[in-house]
Amino acid sequence: MTRDAILDQLHTTFGFSAFRGVQEQVIARVLGGQSTLAIMPTGAGKSLTYQLPAVMLAGTCVVVSPLIALMHDQLRAATANGIRAATLTSADLDRAETIERFRSGALDLLYVAPERASQPHFREMLGSAPLSLFAIDEAHCVSEWGHDFRPDYRLLRPLMDAFPAVPRLALTATADRHTRADILTQLGIGEDGLIVAGFDRPNIRYAIRHRDSLLQQLKTLMAEQPGPGIVYAPTRKKVEELAEKLGAATGRPVLPYHAGLDPQVRSANQAAFVASEDMVMVATVAFGMGIDKPDVRFVAHAGIPKSIEGYYQETGRAGRDGDQAVALMLWAAEDFARARMRLAEVEEHRQPGERARLDALAALVETGACRRAILLRHFGEDPPQTCGNCDNCLDAPGIVDATELARKLLSAVYRTGQTYGFGHVEKVLLGQEDERVLTRGHDRLSVFGIVGADEAPLLKPLMRALQARGSLVPTEHGGLALGGDARDVLKGEAAVLIALQPRRERTGRGGKRERGAINPVGNPLFEALRELRRSLAAEAGVPPYVIFHDATLREMAETRPASLAQLGEVGGVGARKLAAYGEAFLNVIRSH
Repeated sequence: MTRDAILDQLHTTFGFSAFRGVQEQVIARVLGGQSTLAIMPTGAGKSLTYQLPAVMLAGTCVVVSPLIALMHDQLRAATANGIRAATLTSADLDRAETIERFRSGALDLLYVAPERASQPHFREMLGSAPLSLFAIDEAHCVSEWGHDFRPDYRLLRPLMDAFPAVPRLALTATADRHTRADILTQLGIGEDGLIVAGFDRPNIRYAIRHRDSLLQQLKTLMAEQPGPGIVYAPTRKKVEELAEKLGAATGRPVLPYHAGLDPQVRSANQAAFVASEDMVMVATVAFGMGIDKPDVRFVAHAGIPKSIEGYYQETGRAGRDGDQAVALMLWAAEDFARARMRLAEVEEHRQPGERARLDALAALVETGACRRAILLRHFGEDPPQTCGNCDNCLDAPGIVDATELARKLLSAVYRTGQTYGFGHVEKVLLGQEDERVLTRGHDRLSVFGIVGADEAPLLKPLMRALQARGSLVPTEHGGLALGGDARDVLKGEAAVLIALQPRRERTGRGGKRERGAINPVGNPLFEALRELRRSLAAEAGVPPYVIFHDATLREMAETRPASLAQLGEVGGVGARKLAAYGEAFLNVIRSH
């Protein structure tokens, strides 16, 4: 199969004239019948690496995906491009029709959940028609080393082994070296089949801030980012509380999502979010892999994620369309305190790995260097020292050597018996003679009053930094105790550097917009194209982005194509969409 033929099919089906990143390399292996594990960042177009071969190869491509909602999102997008696709899940009522389409060779793509792999009748069904490819999405789920292990994924190898002539394509955005090796083994893919794209998402601006006024911080973010967004909260209670308060405070549509909601409510909320152009979803990480919405403009964490892998995966929900997006993490010392306490609940053999993950996350949070560089080095890359699109690169923090102050703070924690919280320890260090300090005789300690007024403002950020790195750990009753490298710090064998974030001016609803809002505000033609898109989407019962992405509408508004042939040259306008929507969009362009 020639490269020209592949590019022709790419343009005809998807409206693109060129591949991105390693897409072409992966597709060439698939079309050559070679099994492959592709590590590609979210937003890099992983689905195209099996959808295009599925159109070009004889037989059906079986796609294994972990969530029904995700499958249905991908089904809508594939169908809109003229690809013959179906899902076979517990939520589908057309099971018999789908099986008949498969057996008659009328399907390019069949989406299934991993649970089906263990069912003998499913294997029998697959044997009744030609197969072109097994595509395993979110392949890190097959590995116990991955951050989202799913035992059902272990059932895929025996299923695929029953069809040895059918190539395998495993896809994931998050897998370190250990996880990659395990995926290759578990899915029976040779080491020569590994393709690793860069993990960088240059369109995402990473920012990490101390959480000092959560509601106000999120309001400011929402005022700066008018498009759809996701706010991850740590508990169901917090999800519902934030959704209610943010909706009331901003006037934006804001909905909750967590596993405790009635399934019908949860499904309706997700459908509303997917269809919206400005909704914010407040969710637990249950709202994870089920999102295939390309126009999410921001992802905010109202607490720390479980790991850097989880953080990368969750922030990767933003900006999948390639437009500018923001990832904001708001953290507090108690987040790390709770996370380190939970380590004791983990199976003993897993504790070192989980502790290392938490330490890596703490390093990302506390760094004064480039956030993106730390992220990429975590995944084995060798990035530049600066990226120009994270908070530390755009507005460098002050780096303070707080080693001596840390020794004073740790010493005070030790000398007060490692049973008191920060407030009490701070009073001792500052020489404040309140009743509790005097009653316990802490005014007679050598550490009483050893911190002067010039150092006092550094105590709280230092405490947060020491808790993040594990030098201070919580006690059962809410006090602080020494942990991690605390004794090395006390002995002068370890340094403590802290990053002091620059003060930021608060902006209200009319405040300055962050860079990255690139849609032409107030352009009558662009707004008219968006309105037509909304109307067509409502008529078809699909989200607006399924019709066309914002980038496609921007190009239409900029180039003003005057004919179907010219419109067909706009990125994202494939043959099927040109035939279905071309004249309607041309009419809008002509009238402006």
